[in-house]
Amino acid sequence: MDILDFIYSRRSIRKYKKEEIKDEIITELLKAAMAAPSAAGKDPWRYIVIKNKSTLKTIAEGLPNGNFIENAPLGIIICGDINCAHANELSYLLQDCAAAIENLLLAANILQLGCCWIGVHPRKDRISFIQNLFNLPDNIIPVSCISVGYPDERKEPRTRFNKDYVHIEKW
Repeated sequence: MDILDFIYSRRSIRKYKKEEIKDEIITELLKAAMAAPSAAGKDPWRYIVIKNKSTLKTIAEGLPNGNFIENAPLGIIICGDINCAHANELSYLLQDCAAAIENLLLAANILQLGCCWIGVHPRKDRISFIQNLFNLPDNIIPVSCISVGYPDERKEPRTRFNKDYVHIEKW
């Protein structure tokens, strides 16, 4: 096994088995997410863990590209606290949350779970939907939603490496 296979084999999975995910595994996913780098060590990320089927169905109805989350045993909403972001800057908040999301996705793959990153930010309608659904305080900005479950589909490992996108020493 190539040492980077855990990265190449991370794929967006949208079909899940009905098997429940144990709380210990959810904790490991969140620990991995929170091991991400953060600008000035501010850790602005915040998480909403959803197992309730009715709530997952509501999320599926409100996120146009995320209807499959209804059939996932778990959803995780990643938000950022703007008051905790480095210099209270949205850009730092988004970068920190994106790093945490990627850590979560990679950890899920290592734990033989499937995930799919469902974008929320910067779509104002999606942001408002999540804010209203979870009654978020004004300082909490929803960034994304992740569907999580044991995969019921298989996708081949791959990379989208393109040497034309790489510039050495100059543009």
